[in-house]
Amino acid sequence: MQLTKHLEENKQALQNAIRDCGDIVWREFSAGNGSVLMLYTDNIVDGEAIRESILETVMLDYQSEEKDGILGELLEKAVAIGEVKKIYTVAEVCDGVLWGDTILLMEGNDFALQATTKKFPNRGVSKAETEVVVQGPKDAFMEVMAFNIVLTRRRIRDPKLKLKRKKAGKRTKTDIALMYMEDLVRPEILRKVEQQLDRMDVDGLLDSGSLEQLLEHRQYSPFPQLQMTERPDKTASALLEGRVVLLADNTPYAILLPATLNTFFQAAEDYYERWEIMSFIRCIRFAAALLAVVLPGLYIAFSVYHPQLLPTALALKIAATRENIPFSVIGEVLIMELAFELLREAGIRLPSPVSSTIGIVGGIIIGSAAVEAGIVSPAVVIVSALTGICTFVIPNVSIVSALRISKYLVLLAASVFGLFGAWAALLLLLGHLAGLTSYGIPYLYPFCSSSVNQDVDWEDSIFRLPLSKMKERPIFTKPAERERKGAE
Repeated sequence: MQLTKHLEENKQALQNAIRDCGDIVWREFSAGNGSVLMLYTDNIVDGEAIRESILETVMLDYQSEEKDGILGELLEKAVAIGEVKKIYTVAEVCDGVLWGDTILLMEGNDFALQATTKKFPNRGVSKAETEVVVQGPKDAFMEVMAFNIVLTRRRIRDPKLKLKRKKAGKRTKTDIALMYMEDLVRPEILRKVEQQLDRMDVDGLLDSGSLEQLLEHRQYSPFPQLQMTERPDKTASALLEGRVVLLADNTPYAILLPATLNTFFQAAEDYYERWEIMSFIRCIRFAAALLAVVLPGLYIAFSVYHPQLLPTALALKIAATRENIPFSVIGEVLIMELAFELLREAGIRLPSPVSSTIGIVGGIIIGSAAVEAGIVSPAVVIVSALTGICTFVIPNVSIVSALRISKYLVLLAASVFGLFGAWAALLLLLGHLAGLTSYGIPYLYPFCSSSVNQDVDWEDSIFRLPLSKMKERPIFTKPAERERKGAE
């Protein structure tokens, strides 16, 4: 519905549109010789800005002989706020009020003024919790998108860093900031992301996790095809690689795309310390990921189907510890794996002072009690504990969840077919990963198809070369801009 030049009609239309909203403030005051209606939502606006930049300047300092139709003059001469614009519909007025802006209407004008006065409650810039580093920046994103944009821009002071604003959710109207480096991003990737956001038809969008799932091409795959991070420095690094960043309001996580399997094993700290130690740690991460998937399955395959492949002393030791166990090896492993999954979830839900100890202490206590009670063997406790520790080495939570699910596929296949089943399950997983893409980039890149970028992406894969030797940007960048400026 369009606004009219009659203030009472506009007021009645707005009261019908946003009735029973007790947190919306309706205020009428004089401007010149006329009356102005002001609307805003309490507690999400900057009251000081409203008082000093609107009420005082308009009510006390502004004088006019006109009685109506002077909103244009107020815009030019009185309202002392940086961002003010004209809006023409009731829907725009409602959106502006609910978003934290202040709206001014007046008799004789068929438009309203929307002044930016947002001031959302927030918890301030805090430390990163899921991507902790020993050396490097400690700040993390928060739930207010505007602050997250600032945290990113302060790291890249380049006018080629572009930002486009989108909205998603018919009811939530969640703001989304699409950020990219104009000269580095691949046009086809940017175009596809914008089309997906524009076509998104959902009732509400409350978190970046929901946005990630809606943007993924293979939604039935347990492996994430987009990367999420709470670190502004990691976000800035992704932008400098030509990747696209999505910042959704009300969530402290950014979405980085495209993403490959290799990117989930890269931590921000990898580039803040010397290349030798970080290359060694990267190797440990990849080895830990492999162990987290195959270790329980291999234990079942060797102890049940192929004990002859084990050293004789080790096979006899495992058999001796299982002498009085009432369950099969498969039952033992499932019991311990599920027990560790329960402890992991309990550690997440419990208060912070308790959660830090529940995983380790609880696992030790339960494992020791289960061994003493003769329910499981010591070897199974060691296998399950080592599997759990391996998942903690990997720096990305999303890929850890995929590995935890994949572990049970290998475990079940090994339970039925032994070592052959374990290898078949691994080949099945490898084939699935080979079939995944993220906005046209193969998921297993650079472990496959690396020749399309002259194999330079191996410089930052399992091993990381010294920064002075990393002269090319990764595959995500526009081909003409692969060379890093200033590289020696």
